[in-house]
Amino acid sequence: MDATATASASNYAANPADLPSGTLTKLFHGSTERNRSRSAFRYFNGAAWQDITYGEARRLAARVTGALKELDLERGERVAILSENRPEWALSDYGCLVAGVVDVPIYATLTPDQIAYILEDSGARLIFCSTPEQLAKVERIRSGLPELSHVVVFDSPETRPEGVLTWDEFLAKGDGWDGVADDAVFSEEVERAAPDQVATILYTSGTTGDPKGVMLTHDNLFSNIEATSRLLSMGTDDSTLSFLPLSHVFQRMVDYYLFGSGVLIAYARSIDTVAEDLRTIRPTIVVSVPRLYEKVHAKVTEAGGLKGQLVQWAKSVGERWADARLEGRTPDLSVRLQYPLANALVFKKLREGVGGRLKFFVSGGAPLSPEINKFFYSAGILILEGYGLTETSPVTNVNTPEALKIGTVGRPVPGTEIRIAEDGEILVRGRQVMKGYFNRPEATAEAITEDGWFHTGDIGELDAEGFLRITDRKKDLIVTAGGKNVAPQPIEGRLKENRFIDQPVLVGDRRKFLSLLVVPSFETLESWARDKGLSFSGRRELLEREEVHRLFENEVAREMKEYARVEVPKKIVLLDEEFTIEDGSLTPTQKVKRRVVEERLGEVIDSLYDEGRRDQTVFLPW
Repeated sequence: MDATATASASNYAANPADLPSGTLTKLFHGSTERNRSRSAFRYFNGAAWQDITYGEARRLAARVTGALKELDLERGERVAILSENRPEWALSDYGCLVAGVVDVPIYATLTPDQIAYILEDSGARLIFCSTPEQLAKVERIRSGLPELSHVVVFDSPETRPEGVLTWDEFLAKGDGWDGVADDAVFSEEVERAAPDQVATILYTSGTTGDPKGVMLTHDNLFSNIEATSRLLSMGTDDSTLSFLPLSHVFQRMVDYYLFGSGVLIAYARSIDTVAEDLRTIRPTIVVSVPRLYEKVHAKVTEAGGLKGQLVQWAKSVGERWADARLEGRTPDLSVRLQYPLANALVFKKLREGVGGRLKFFVSGGAPLSPEINKFFYSAGILILEGYGLTETSPVTNVNTPEALKIGTVGRPVPGTEIRIAEDGEILVRGRQVMKGYFNRPEATAEAITEDGWFHTGDIGELDAEGFLRITDRKKDLIVTAGGKNVAPQPIEGRLKENRFIDQPVLVGDRRKFLSLLVVPSFETLESWARDKGLSFSGRRELLEREEVHRLFENEVAREMKEYARVEVPKKIVLLDEEFTIEDGSLTPTQKVKRRVVEERLGEVIDSLYDEGRRDQTVFLPW
């Protein structure tokens, strides 16, 4: 397989041979030994924040292991976890790992039919459910899943279906196992895991096709933790807020690393309370997807009046300061004089809004706009963008405080090789590459070459210093009727920087021209409309107004002025409903499922290309 460029982590980081083999069970065992009295987990119990120590976590995980044994779950059999982030999620996971049971995380946002597919495909014999609402989903499909023998619910429902165990009842079943009270027995069980054994099966939530079960071994994840630890150091003085779904490998691998480092892991009460929880927990390290940074950026920059003018002035000063710092220059005198005032009036408040103690964010899961990243950098908030996939456990590349290049996803982590194929696809080789797809040998052979290169499906380029830049998703490339290839992600990323645009989706594959679907930032738009004296009774009436159409035409034209003519959308559709995880149009990491959106809005999109249609911008409800 020829390549146009190649980079190996050994050129920029530790030699692959330096990464030891290991297991997640040993990581858990070692950290609970070293940090017994320290707080491991913090969660909100409905009335107050409460802590679980590392020592308590060890005993609870041992009880989970014992209960699985009591219920005759054999090593290698599968157990599912259907839950939001909470201590029971992690404790169930660690208990499964020690017992040698392969756990199968399921996103809490999935529908009963989607859950049934994963349970049937994996052959799960037991499922942990977080709430009565999640339990109700399982009860709807349980009769069609003969292999599903046991159901455990963390929060007890008012009326419990027959055959369902509460969390306390389940744990009590494990109390008879000797490993709960005897450290030697527990340690012996820990040692039974081998690095090449499958630890978990994660079902991809990709933008196309049925989900596939990604088999990750202990060493896939352990080696990724070791590689990351060489670049991003964390310790017992650190804390984090965990809110990305643990069902996704990004948050899960990070939480493994943090747990192994003795860090306090606090669980957000919900995705809606993240902003408040950041101020309460005051974490030092947080991982997120770009959606969080986009929303914060929009919130800060959308202000009007004198406050808005102040923010825009501070942003302008910050950009000049950031440009100089990132290029290794000293900012000029005027910037050095203005920056302290911008910091005191704007940037300090932004840092306090994320808790005031943050060392850095890590961003992954989707591309982050360089301009948004630079804005946070200018405010003294470091966002380290990285890259990876479920199939790579997940990290292949990451920026670091010492090696930072905004607009890239960083250099390869230790033990990782990156190659760019002739068609631009990014190929990855390293110990973090999955064992394969569960029960899909043909799909595995298609994804991984005989000499170990994994096809990511992403398009990218390597610079002379080994920094990787993602340019688009291979399957997302739009080919116009004139044969021009257009990468939508960079364009959509640019449009997201606009304060009036919340969710842009570019369409036009095999069409004469591109069109743009836009979910506006309604808070900003409604404020603008009120300032203009426009009357409206709701979103739909607002989006029907000609003044709003002209606004979006002007805003899109302004953002697109540096793009080639073929890349500029000629038609704009304003939508009054957001794309969401729940309606199936977003993945759990907030990436748009382009094909789903195009299917659901097929008639709307088709209407844009009617020969007689002359309007540039329309509101078309869906």
